[in-house]
Amino acid sequence: MKFIKESSVHITNINRALKNIKSKIVADFVHSDQAGVTIVTNKVASLLDLQTIKKYINNVNYIEADEVKVSYLPQLKSYLKIIDISYLVENTNTPISADIVEEIIKSNYIFNNIMIVFRPHIIKVSPKSDMAIIWLDI
Repeated sequence: MKFIKESSVHITNINRALKNIKSKIVADFVHSDQAGVTIVTNKVASLLDLQTIKKYINNVNYIEADEVKVSYLPQLKSYLKIIDISYLVENTNTPISADIVEEIIKSNYIFNNIMIVFRPHIIKVSPKSDMAIIWLDI
């Protein structure tokens, strides 16, 4: 049974091996326990990516579980499109900003278990419209 020691070193080495095969995925997180080793990547790994990662893990002599960062649940990256939002802040001529959208999202209980990955993207529906579409990567 192998355990992972100093996960940042392993992430760096795994990413170097993936870069050498010209892969577009990046390892973000490594965790190990009695069940095995978990590696989280930014995209779905191909068969070649998995073989490269497996080769690295098989060549590691000792991987210490106690020194690995705390694991987190896998996250689905998706988007949310909000339509029919006023482009201007109420009673002003100021366009709505990403900061305002983030504050509204954070204060609304519907979004309690949703994490915003990137800043909201606000698009005015048309040049003469007073409505906006907001895109959120969650």
